[in-house]
Amino acid sequence: MSQKNKPYFLQSFAIVVLSIAAFVGFKSFLPEKIFTETETVSKNVVVDSLLLDAIEVEKAIKAEDTAAVAEVDTLEESEIVFEEKHGIQFPPETFEQYKGYQHLVALFQKLYELEETGSGNVRIAYFGDSMTDGDMIVQDFRSNLQEKFGGEGVGFVNITSESAGSRASVQHQYSGNWKTQSYLNVKRPDSPFGVNGYVFFTKHDTVKPTWVKYRAGGLRHMNRLNSPTLFYGKSNNAEASVEFIAGKDTLVKKLNPVNKLNTLLVTSANPRSLEADFIKADSIPFYGFNFDNGKGVHVDNFSNRGNSGLPISLFNTGVMKAFNDKLGYDLIVLHYGTNVLNYGSYNYTWYEKRMGIVVNHLRECFPGVDILIISTADKATKYDMEMKTDSAVVPLTLAQKRYAVQTESGFVNLYTLMGGDGSMVKWVDEEVPAMANKDYTHFNYRGAKKVADLIYTQLINGYEKYKTLKKAAEPKVEEEVPVKENDSITVLKDSING
Repeated sequence: MSQKNKPYFLQSFAIVVLSIAAFVGFKSFLPEKIFTETETVSKNVVVDSLLLDAIEVEKAIKAEDTAAVAEVDTLEESEIVFEEKHGIQFPPETFEQYKGYQHLVALFQKLYELEETGSGNVRIAYFGDSMTDGDMIVQDFRSNLQEKFGGEGVGFVNITSESAGSRASVQHQYSGNWKTQSYLNVKRPDSPFGVNGYVFFTKHDTVKPTWVKYRAGGLRHMNRLNSPTLFYGKSNNAEASVEFIAGKDTLVKKLNPVNKLNTLLVTSANPRSLEADFIKADSIPFYGFNFDNGKGVHVDNFSNRGNSGLPISLFNTGVMKAFNDKLGYDLIVLHYGTNVLNYGSYNYTWYEKRMGIVVNHLRECFPGVDILIISTADKATKYDMEMKTDSAVVPLTLAQKRYAVQTESGFVNLYTLMGGDGSMVKWVDEEVPAMANKDYTHFNYRGAKKVADLIYTQLINGYEKYKTLKKAAEPKVEEEVPVKENDSITVLKDSING
């Protein structure tokens, strides 16, 4: 560098240094909600395409907001009176305290029969977003139910999974030559999506085999791969087979993809591990494996990072009915909200209406199923350099409660169960050890277990109230007073003398 240019270089460098120093110094005086504590969105997370479409549509029709708010106010001020179902009628509820136990009566009846007789089964599909990723929350919810009502097995597991490496309830590995289509970003799959929102295909590869491996975790009631069963769809491929290694046994079984949904029981045993190598299986849609012992309660975790719940509307009704014929769902849980916050407005009427459509579609797909809506959890955002409950949490929670009421679904207000305003900050900064991560959005394993316990407790409280109402509704049988022989003679004499 020449002596002539050196002063200009030093001057430019000094300006850069002073600019950085000024930026740091004035950071605290800039408008609120610019700087967050940590990066809250993983680079691997994609927000579902239907949510993005819905947001764009909403921006174009904001003129309808006034009429929508008026409709909302009417709902929130009215008393909710329930109709009798199966001889049970829960007392009326206010909107503020709404739980909707009345709409879970069919589930409660199945749980009651299971508890009383020890036979039968109850199955729950738990749909969620990153809050339930890696079986978080769901594995403890499942374990709680199985401890009380019986049941062994982790339930339905995908062929491939973005959360396989972080899941404790089952160890899961798979080859890299699977073609995966998800309802988060594919609207027209090559074959209909499965109940998990995915469809998987083997890629044509003459060198590398296409495989998947599972090993049972060590969690309570989930330490075996109970009766492993493969679920797959329809294809003209008549040559496909699968080589299974179940524990120490090796089995080769031919696939018969003639129906819209087909199942293949690998073994009636309960191995600790399972490997499946797919042979000439091109064009066959695969969905996953189910692991359960057929008794008690089973809970399937269908989590997707970035999911708003709207993609469920893409389910093919016929295929879902076929899944229901095989698995028999009694309850569907919808646990969403994380990806809907902060889209640009505090009016979530658009989401309320669209999720209402989703619930009605689920009832077409799974006739007679009960629905339970779980609200968004608390989430904290930085305002004026202080972490506080995000301003969008309460409006979204109210929208979720409204569509629960309108669709006659049960409702869990996770925000209030956590402690309401400021609870996420407490879970992160004040609880020792902490129960949530520094993104002030997601729970760690301790927090996830507590959330599962909170949800389970509310569900069981409703079940206990159901049992009380059921007992009160049963016809009372009057006890017959035995008549003594001498008394009958006296009555006969009295009637003669009379």
